[in-house]
Amino acid sequence: MDKIFVIYWSQSGNTEAMAEAVGRGITAAGKEAVLTRAEDASAADLADAKCYAMGCPAMGAEVLEESVMDPFVTEAEAVSGGKTVALFGSYGWGDGQWMRDWVDRMSGSGATVLNGEGLICQEMPDEAALAECEALGKQLASL
Repeated sequence: MDKIFVIYWSQSGNTEAMAEAVGRGITAAGKEAVLTRAEDASAADLADAKCYAMGCPAMGAEVLEESVMDPFVTEAEAVSGGKTVALFGSYGWGDGQWMRDWVDRMSGSGATVLNGEGLICQEMPDEAALAECEALGKQLASL
């Protein structure tokens, strides 16, 4: 069974809930979802991957979490060329600028961002947002 990594950072559990839903979608599509918190992940795991997902909420002034996730993303950029990446996360304020910046960053590393944008939801994901996350996982697994 093909493994698809879902690497995420979550402070309040909102992005973790999204990651779990992405994982359910991957599993429903017949692939193995490997959910890993960013602090336990290694960019080396992504080197041979065709695709993967990353999730992080907006922090501070709409940026990625700076002590764990941002350094991981920097490492992932080095192995992302030619891969498809699904991005997701929750936010509590702002308009999603952190996600637009993240999409630009991953595209700049040579990755293709699935659907050309990240999937975001405000605060705790509701049933509709979780369904979108599951659909994102299925779509990623279909590649």
